[in-house]
Amino acid sequence: MALGALLAGLIGASPLQAAECPRKDALGTSRVLSVDAKTTPRVGLKSFPQTLPLADREVVLTFDDGPNPPTTSRVLAALAQECVRATFFLIGLHASQHPDMVKRIAREGHTIGHHTFSHPFMARIPLDKAKSEIDRGMAADEMALKGASTTTPSTPFFRFPYFESTPALLDLLQSRGIVVFGADLWASDWTEITPEQELKLVTERLAAAGKGIILFHDPKARTAAIMPAFLQYLRENGYRVVHIVPAGTAQKTTDAR
Repeated sequence: MALGALLAGLIGASPLQAAECPRKDALGTSRVLSVDAKTTPRVGLKSFPQTLPLADREVVLTFDDGPNPPTTSRVLAALAQECVRATFFLIGLHASQHPDMVKRIAREGHTIGHHTFSHPFMARIPLDKAKSEIDRGMAADEMALKGASTTTPSTPFFRFPYFESTPALLDLLQSRGIVVFGADLWASDWTEITPEQELKLVTERLAAAGKGIILFHDPKARTAAIMPAFLQYLRENGYRVVHIVPAGTAQKTTDAR
């Protein structure tokens, strides 16, 4: 099916309730991958020499900058319709503004990572302020999620805004047992492109790479719009979704095939 027709058919469809997975041929989550900071402290080929141990046609779906209820809800509905689990790297300020949405993300089986408190350029601010951004973001996410403020995150996953880090900050996070995530490819959804252009771009990049950690932004309306079509593309082209969790976490897969 042409991407344009796929997008046109799915953007206008009414999303099913997030708890439902009605189709037997849903994409599903093929496996759960435990990620340990001791062995893989930094992953993502756009920033680091190594990435997650994924087989061909395996993808990890990640979303930055949420939560934003209008668009995050649409992304969650699309993921639920396909029984797919993803990872959301939350901005602490947004988490503190929308704690119910943070709880919903976790309740629906997704992993919650951290993305600072206010999304600054971390290499362009003093080290102590950068450390504060990390801690405040984690504390806000944890407060929204569990009602208790702590700088020891329940999920020790972190992504730098704009992928801008420093050696000192990388060493700090590694010493704290926190995995730093980059990405292997992205949808460029921060640019002013149409949903159809985004869908074409990300599917072409995935076809070229064959696998990898994919970066989206759930507050972007264009990404919320294409998510059903993108997941259908994965299903129709033999890709399988891997859900990442911290080492020691046991979760069931939801492979519907």
